[in-house]
Amino acid sequence: MPVLGFHTQDFPPIEHALGDPNGLLAAGGDLTPERLVDAYSKGIFPWFDADQPILWWSPSPRAVLFPDQLHISRSLNKTLRKQRYHVTMDAAFPEVIQACSEPRQYSDGTWITAEMIDAYIHLHELGYAHSVESWEGDHLVGGVYGIALGKIFFGESMFSRQTDASKVAFVHLVNQLKCWGFQLIDCQVENPHLVSLGSTNIPRHQFKAMLQQHVPVIDDLRTTVQPKWSLNWQHCV
Repeated sequence: MPVLGFHTQDFPPIEHALGDPNGLLAAGGDLTPERLVDAYSKGIFPWFDADQPILWWSPSPRAVLFPDQLHISRSLNKTLRKQRYHVTMDAAFPEVIQACSEPRQYSDGTWITAEMIDAYIHLHELGYAHSVESWEGDHLVGGVYGIALGKIFFGESMFSRQTDASKVAFVHLVNQLKCWGFQLIDCQVENPHLVSLGSTNIPRHQFKAMLQQHVPVIDDLRTTVQPKWSLNWQHCV
């Protein structure tokens, strides 16, 4: 398995990723904005525990959600109609990623380390990482965050402190992305939660082709800072 140096060495082709464990491509390197944007644009993402080196992954098949295939269950639709939660975008990115890093039920650890949090907050400041928040009154009760490049959104994690709070945030995210012409939401690896929302699996070559078609080449992040998603989803549905 290739070991990357700091600030140097390109990623190997994603076709070189291992089959077992599925998608493991490389280790090492760094979490600079340049490295992260380069990784996502090629279909690669970091995922590692605090006691491990940085590990880079590109699994196949790839779990994705096409915006027009979003599935809203009867119970979720009922929650949406009640308008129990107020939804915002990019209003509390640090709080969302911190909440996503908290240990979940049946798990004592987290892969969202302090190093990861700092790296993605930096990406947020540059306008590449975004969050969608669900609020109950003044309390943040759910949310989702990820990376937006071109017309593809790379979902990273979500959290919920109240019933359907993360799903409500996700529905509003998908609706807004669809309105903005986004073609795909990367869900990385299939799980029952994502399947319930309409995710499907596609082969690596199809995912790679969509990246090449919908993600532009970014040569210098310092000259391509993106605006935050200050436009509320309600303005676009």
